[in-house]
Amino acid sequence: MKRSLLLLPLLLAACGSEEPRQESQDEGQSVVARTAEGELPGWLTPTDGTDPARWLAGREAGRPLADDAPEVAAMRASLRTARTGFVEDPRMMANRTVQLGQMLAEIGRPEPYRRLIDGLGGIAQMRGRHKSLYGEMVQHYYNARAQGADHEAALAQLTTHDIRVTPQP
Repeated sequence: MKRSLLLLPLLLAACGSEEPRQESQDEGQSVVARTAEGELPGWLTPTDGTDPARWLAGREAGRPLADDAPEVAAMRASLRTARTGFVEDPRMMANRTVQLGQMLAEIGRPEPYRRLIDGLGGIAQMRGRHKSLYGEMVQHYYNARAQGADHEAALAQLTTHDIRVTPQP
């Protein structure tokens, strides 16, 4: 457990820096190129054109999934909804979700990726107009789980933490 706690800042830093996003006129969402990869990369890099939802759903399934697979559509919806409450883009959220999933598995408390994203996203949305930091919320969630809290109890603990940033003028 201590090893995982010590590695968390290193893993989160390994996600790379954010790149400027192009906003879609239709949705206000990041424009992400979609690829037809035959293999799933270990992590999504800042210049990776892989759809984060497809990658994340494929990682959970253990194999690449078709772009129109129901699991991919569900993951897209979860990321899209959660994205409204967080500063990080879907690529960063996908990477950090996989890291969290691996760390939870190491301590015998695995959770499905969508359940993590939906739960953390729900906490961020409860906070209103101030966006939260997904990476920090992941760390607090993991710490609560490592101390014995189940999924719901860990989320309840997060409602008392102030993990958000003030909007820029």
